[in-house]
Amino acid sequence: MNIIGPDALVFGVDDIAACAQYLTDYGLTQVDADANGGRFEALDGTAIILARRDAAGLPAPMATASMLRKTVYGVADPATLEAIAAELGKDREVRRLPDGSIESADDLGFALGFQVTVRRAITLAAEAVNAPGAPAARGPNQVAVDEQAVARPRSLSHVVYFVPDIAKGEAFYVERLGFRCTDRLGGAGPFLQPAGTQDHHTLFLIQTPPFMQGVEHFTFHLGGPTELMLAGTRFVNKGYQSFWGPGRHKFGSNWFWYFNSPLGCHVEYDADMDLHDASWTARSAPMSADASQLFLFQSRDKWAPGGPPPGAAGGAPGAAKGPGAH
Repeated sequence: MNIIGPDALVFGVDDIAACAQYLTDYGLTQVDADANGGRFEALDGTAIILARRDAAGLPAPMATASMLRKTVYGVADPATLEAIAAELGKDREVRRLPDGSIESADDLGFALGFQVTVRRAITLAAEAVNAPGAPAARGPNQVAVDEQAVARPRSLSHVVYFVPDIAKGEAFYVERLGFRCTDRLGGAGPFLQPAGTQDHHTLFLIQTPPFMQGVEHFTFHLGGPTELMLAGTRFVNKGYQSFWGPGRHKFGSNWFWYFNSPLGCHVEYDADMDLHDASWTARSAPMSADASQLFLFQSRDKWAPGGPPPGAAGGAPGAAKGPGAH
């Protein structure tokens, strides 16, 4: 199954305006969006799609509070689409939609869509780093810091599900859709990679009680850790609440910064994910803070050698006199 990864996530929400503002501030571009919802795209055309909770045509909501209504996977070609329809049609309904996509569900009740991918090819430079012992990635007089630099989500990276039955969920994606496990957190679940990408994962399953079933978070790739820090800082400055990060994961190696959102889940920025091919051997570690993150920073007000800015936490101006102060 030549599944590339998620092309779109569809949400049914109560407050279209708040969710639309959030996604726009996050960095996605509104496409055909109005008071009833619409499409919010990254640079390659992958997207979050908003609709009113009671909109006609949406898959039925879960029995939980989850607002995710469908995960739409992009596939490489029409032959893959037909292969998926034939495989899932063996034991469940597969609906063919007017846009040429197909719609079904996994073994845990998550609605799934499949379409020939809408991803556009993009040509953008990655973050350039200078380091002793290596050729300079930035030449003389090319500075790395630009406070006005654009930091836009490039591509929908992955989605994370809370699920009540890890074994059942993993078996469906591996045996029916050709995903494979790249790494595993014991007590949580597997990181899963479809055949059409080398990204460490496009799906992660986390074991939870049934009442929590739904989406935990989704994320888009950025161009590097500096873009992630820039985008996340701008998001904080717009008033959005940081949930976890910034930091760097161990499994996948991706930089991360998670935020609370009005979509009923967390939303992440990520950058610099590992790539794996079929020769990779999955690792396993028990779930813990040490296993999930290599290091973790915390967002705070700017600091300078003269002390914190006026009104900042940590004392009055001048209370700290530099790195050596105690």
